[in-house]
Amino acid sequence: MPPAPPTSDPRRPCPLCGADDAAPHWQKENLRVVRCRRCTMVFANPVAPELVSGAFYDRLAIPFYLSAVKLEGDFATSRFDRELRLFHQFVTRGAVLDVGCSTGAFLGELQRRFPGDYSATGTDVAGAALDHAAAHGVEIIRAPFLEWDLGGRRFDAITFWAVLEHLVEPRRFLRQAAALLGAGGFCFILVPNLQSLAVRLLGAKYRYVLPDHVNYFSVRTLRAMAAQEPAFAITALRSTHFNPVVIAQDVRGGTARVPDEERARLLQRTTAWKEDTRLKPVRALYSAVEKGLGALRLADNLVLVLRRK
Repeated sequence: MPPAPPTSDPRRPCPLCGADDAAPHWQKENLRVVRCRRCTMVFANPVAPELVSGAFYDRLAIPFYLSAVKLEGDFATSRFDRELRLFHQFVTRGAVLDVGCSTGAFLGELQRRFPGDYSATGTDVAGAALDHAAAHGVEIIRAPFLEWDLGGRRFDAITFWAVLEHLVEPRRFLRQAAALLGAGGFCFILVPNLQSLAVRLLGAKYRYVLPDHVNYFSVRTLRAMAAQEPAFAITALRSTHFNPVVIAQDVRGGTARVPDEERARLLQRTTAWKEDTRLKPVRALYSAVEKGLGALRLADNLVLVLRRK
């Protein structure tokens, strides 16, 4: 897709360096994505007020996050396999906070696999989703994350699984995470990879270029954002996840937003494939491809592990 035509001065400064000097990068329906000329960060500009306030996600809670197909996909035992393997490499027990926990699926699976090793706390802006998480044993803190003052309480790990791409001010969230972690604690971040094979092939047609994704991170810009928080040291940066079905569908599709229900159904199907023993040879080939793309940092997501100094 050709770059968006020039428009008026940006309404949102660069979320990485704060500059107001950005060039058009993508235009997809009403979504305008720009690239900072100073630091190369790619981000949405402007951003709808309901995304800034969180009202967008609260509105989606019942029709999407709590839909039967979404819950089935999220609570499948294999849903968070990659995240859990990585997490357990660094944190084998302790107090865990999942920022953007939605219905609590990650925390629930963490406690199921490692009973007694972790205490689980979650927060989100979608109230009905938090009700579901609380009903399944997750401690919920409903106050806005940036306003928390928990006294001397600290966590051993804080996770941002597919969260930073939604935040208008992601640096403030990292700063707050550093304040809530104990010394030696870990912060885990997963975001879509701007330089993935899918983005290189599809550009703005990729279904995860969408209005509620207001930040688009590369390896360079994700590292740079982490480096701006002096309390953190970068421990690991990996590229993971690969969904060839998404690429095949989006190549044939247009630029319109893929409905949330359709994305949830695909997650449900691909999760079921992971658990189908008849597909073991296919999964072995798939894993090899994913591993190769990850080594080249061309897989769908980037995962950053930070350690509190």
